[in-house]
Amino acid sequence: MASTTMGDVLPTGGRVFTSIPDLFFIPEFVFGGLVWMLVASTEVVHKNPMGWVMFVSIFCFVMTTLWFFIFLCGANRSSSWPALDVGYHFVATVFYLGASVPLAFITVLEGQTFAALAALAPASVSGFNPDVLLDARKIYKLHIAAVVMSFLATLFYFMHTIFSAIRWKRS
Repeated sequence: MASTTMGDVLPTGGRVFTSIPDLFFIPEFVFGGLVWMLVASTEVVHKNPMGWVMFVSIFCFVMTTLWFFIFLCGANRSSSWPALDVGYHFVATVFYLGASVPLAFITVLEGQTFAALAALAPASVSGFNPDVLLDARKIYKLHIAAVVMSFLATLFYFMHTIFSAIRWKRS
């Protein structure tokens, strides 16, 4: 019967791409980067919640990149790394959930504003600039995409946390 030693609990090198919790690094990069790009590509009207969303997306993107390269290079050989892995991904999950909910709330408010603006601004009104309505619609759609990507990033960080906790308890 083979015994599990601490040396083979966490994958290193190319094995990172084949282990279930660590395979989630890829969607975390993709969806976290998309949140960052989608929010950064719009005009920030609500500075406080959007600033938090930007902080979370940039922080988690940078930390996940560092975490990924630590695993890829094999610097995760200490016995404390499984617990650190669970801890980091739990913090990232809480951060992303704490950013996704206000982002969704702001997007709902923008949708209500967009609907009211569209209803009150018929094309027959003199001096009405239809570009304002198009810009508002574009920003609203970008924020909808950011909300979806943010909740997907939250989901992947949550799954990474759960599977890392299972791996940690088995070690």
